[in-house]
Amino acid sequence: MVIGICTLQLLIPGSQSLKDKRQVIKSILDRIRDRFNVSAAEVDALDSWQRATLGFACVSKDQVFVDQVLQKVLATGESNPEIEVADVQMEFV
Repeated sequence: MVIGICTLQLLIPGSQSLKDKRQVIKSILDRIRDRFNVSAAEVDALDSWQRATLGFACVSKDQVFVDQVLQKVLATGESNPEIEVADVQMEFV
């Protein structure tokens, strides 16, 4: 069994309040969960208006599959015009 973990640190330059941030983050998390069947959550910078850290996890028997799924998650995040991806970390257990 392989567990893949991807952590994205995001900047949300258009956010002027926590409500703005939560709306953007909820949209991203819902879209990625529905499309890729991964676990997803906001894991850090919860009280910051323009920063967020999102965590994604995928479990499979094949590391290549897990890597492909997490790469697609990353590409989906990077294609969102409302955010900037500041840092990416991936690890496999």
